[in-house]
Amino acid sequence: MKRILIVVLIVVLLAGLFILRTVWQSGSFKTIQNNFSGTTQKIEGLPGVEDITIDQSTGIAFLSSDDRWSALLKKQPVKGAIYKLNLNDSVPQPVILTDNFEQDDFHPHGISLFQTPEGKKIIFVVNHRKSGNFIELFEYKNDSLQHKESISDELIISPNDVVGVGERAFYFTNDHTEKASAWRTIKDLLTIGTGNVCYYNDYRMSKTSIEDIKYANGVNVSHDGKKLYLAATTDLRILVYDRDLASGGLTKSGEIDANTGVDNIELDADGNLWVGCHPQLLKFLYHSKDETLISPSEIIKLTDSGAGKFQQQTVYVNDGSEISASSVGAVYRKTLLIGPVFQRHFVLARMN
Repeated sequence: MKRILIVVLIVVLLAGLFILRTVWQSGSFKTIQNNFSGTTQKIEGLPGVEDITIDQSTGIAFLSSDDRWSALLKKQPVKGAIYKLNLNDSVPQPVILTDNFEQDDFHPHGISLFQTPEGKKIIFVVNHRKSGNFIELFEYKNDSLQHKESISDELIISPNDVVGVGERAFYFTNDHTEKASAWRTIKDLLTIGTGNVCYYNDYRMSKTSIEDIKYANGVNVSHDGKKLYLAATTDLRILVYDRDLASGGLTKSGEIDANTGVDNIELDADGNLWVGCHPQLLKFLYHSKDETLISPSEIIKLTDSGAGKFQQQTVYVNDGSEISASSVGAVYRKTLLIGPVFQRHFVLARMN
């Protein structure tokens, strides 16, 4: 009987330590203090602006919008949209670009802009449809989007983000390589990584060497295309890979310990990384299931200081009262756009 009691106590102790470790890693003990040097403005009316990318040559921002709360909580999906925002305007106003897109079952997630040497501008979009997950290709031309192609494949399992590296070439992340289930949730709680990165190049889809990532999320490449950056959200890190331009092959070259729940990664004109973050991941989970609960937001800037080292700067922190669950921070000159996963507004900030 005494041995049984000892075993039970050991199991309870281990379970308690595991729970404490999970809560600690999620950032629950962090002190969140609102901080931003500049002015901010809420722009209402666009739900779930989960990803934003900016054409640094023109100042046109592209926003991916989908009402995730309506789909998740009310079981009433609403057609999503891609918007543009001209950041050169004194009062930028969102303009819808996909109102004539005939696909009603359109639920955009991660997006990316690639410009070809000839000047074509291709927008890549992760799209979650009832019939499956797709990568949509659009061309931005004459201030409008023209749909070019829908790409599907058995390797597109749980896509989160995409980055274009050619007119018909891209990488995308699967945050998980298995469908949603109770077992997948348990793996997440145990911080067992199942995410990966796949590569598509002119009709050929393949896995890369990147496997077993703890929630593979945002992905981007350097301006010269020689580096690939990957957000591992529950690992609180950004992983850095050397990229072979000819084959698309990836070799890990470093990692950045961000100490926060990293999400989408954007680059400014100088090549600095701007990352939307969730500093308290458990609050993010509660927020995803209840509109009345808020989740802190954070935007960090990462500057390459050489030899594989990055200088990290926290640019924006908010307790969730202004914007909850920030998933992206995109910069053009002194303007910072902050988008949320769920809420029905985004923030336009002017940095001092």
